[in-house]
Amino acid sequence: MAHIKWTDELSVGIGAIDKQHRRIIEYVNKLHDNMNDRRAMAEVLADTIEYTESHFGFEETMLEAAGYPYLQEHKRTHDLFVRRIEEYKERFEAGEDIGKELHDALVHWLAKHIKSEDTDCSVSLIAKFGREEAAISRMEKNRLGKSWFTRLFAY
Repeated sequence: MAHIKWTDELSVGIGAIDKQHRRIIEYVNKLHDNMNDRRAMAEVLADTIEYTESHFGFEETMLEAAGYPYLQEHKRTHDLFVRRIEEYKERFEAGEDIGKELHDALVHWLAKHIKSEDTDCSVSLIAKFGREEAAISRMEKNRLGKSWFTRLFAY
């Protein structure tokens, strides 16, 4: 598979989350570009994992603030994804050539997750808070989302 291209079909309608999804796509595309450079790939893989975990935390904090009824199921999906990516990382560190397999898995999972689970979540977030700014403001008033990743990604 080639690069993932951002399309309106991937938008969930919440600017902060769309911005984070775009950044994850950039990381996935960097993985593709660096498949033949193990050192660069190790760095991009670590950055991808770190950023994705931060994004998941941000998303879960917003869903908790909205009282999303399927938060635990959504969180489980995130947790399974992180474990799967950690397994790829372990295989990579053991010397396996996982570049193409990892890239293809990320492309498939990311598109599917955004188009189904994240789109469903965004409907609840928008219904609860209205505009994105209201959601972030409400989170801050409730002292939710005060972690570094929310401050970094929310604005």
